[in-house]
Amino acid sequence: MSLTSPIRHPDTRQPELMSRRGWWLVGLNVLLPGSAQILAGNRRLGRFALGATLILWATMALAAVLFFLNRGFALSLITNVWVLWLLQAALLFYAVLWLSTTLNALVLVRLVKTPGRTRAGLLAFTAVTLAVSVGGTSYAAYLTGVGRDTLGSVFAGGGYVAPIDGRYTVLLLGGDAGPDRLGLRPDSITLASIDADSGAVTMIGIPRNLYNAPFPADSPLASEWPNGYDCGDDCLISYIYPWAEERPELYPEAELAGSTPGIEATRDAVEGVTGLEVQFVVLIDLGGFQSLIDAMGGVVVDAEPMQLGINGGPVVGEIVAGEQRMDGGTALWYARNRYNLTDFDRMAHQRQIQEAMLRQFDPLTVFTRFEAIAEASTQTVRTDLPQSMIGVLADLAVKSRELPITDVELVPPTVDNVNPDYGMVREMVAAAVAPPSDE
Repeated sequence: MSLTSPIRHPDTRQPELMSRRGWWLVGLNVLLPGSAQILAGNRRLGRFALGATLILWATMALAAVLFFLNRGFALSLITNVWVLWLLQAALLFYAVLWLSTTLNALVLVRLVKTPGRTRAGLLAFTAVTLAVSVGGTSYAAYLTGVGRDTLGSVFAGGGYVAPIDGRYTVLLLGGDAGPDRLGLRPDSITLASIDADSGAVTMIGIPRNLYNAPFPADSPLASEWPNGYDCGDDCLISYIYPWAEERPELYPEAELAGSTPGIEATRDAVEGVTGLEVQFVVLIDLGGFQSLIDAMGGVVVDAEPMQLGINGGPVVGEIVAGEQRMDGGTALWYARNRYNLTDFDRMAHQRQIQEAMLRQFDPLTVFTRFEAIAEASTQTVRTDLPQSMIGVLADLAVKSRELPITDVELVPPTVDNVNPDYGMVREMVAAAVAPPSDE
């Protein structure tokens, strides 16, 4: 009698043999789907399932090696819409495969011939393995679809974009369209300059009450405002957005490019102020900012003490000093509160929240809270950043978490926001983003 005979042709009159055989078949099926069929069932099905399992292991090993050797390329690959379609199909295929091989292995066990206690244990073990393998894989397929849809709805099309002078520039706008305002106005304006090699980030904070913003010569606003945005108190840099929204003829291609006249006008103003070309814009609706923070599980901030309220109104709460985890509502209050505070104080608090999010938006947070973050991002974020650039910038974001963030605040006393010296401002910015010397 061959060694495999007790597995393929067992003596069903021996309870101990049937018990051991049952556990072997079910256990092997968990470790190597298809092995139970090769030993005791349909060998053709077993070879197919085992081959598919080995292909999966090889693919996972290759992906791990690729991620280790070239993380940026691996992240670009996994955020490609066609790769995500393929991944979702593969996950569903393996869910069906593992379901069929597990149930078939249970049939091969011949439960009615096993002792009662063994039978109950095998059924319970199989239920758990099905929940973990098939349930987990099916849920992963669902999340893959959510991720693909989110990337498609939030990010723009287009190919690879090369850095300019070794850096990427991303304009971060916090949009505020409250009930007391006519249209949206950027409440927070920050230009992030990112070193394309090291991931080092320089955050350039631009006060929303900056006067006389100049425009590049090729901007349609340069002819409208040849001396800069210079109509006094009605011409703060944050007012450019609604002003341009009412004049869409200035940027006729904006909507087709997935942008708006207000975004493009603000981009031009920031380029004129800083002397840097803005490659990408990310507009975050502050109305949905709270849900994004909550989706992340909150942010840890070393807070300054403050009373909460509206100037001229009653105090409605307070934030105590010290490190604390803020939920979305508290973080929004901290970033926007102006009770007995200046706009420049608010800028500093907004920068704290931005940097806290950058530090804490790590792969583990994204993985464990992916669905909530995806839903909040879809409702909150608008950007012209191409989907093909997600991997590149995500890799740089991981690198940046190990480096200090350089802050350049264009605020008094260094910069007079009412009568700014834009030549000096551009020199400050150029010095801050200049590559480090070799000395």
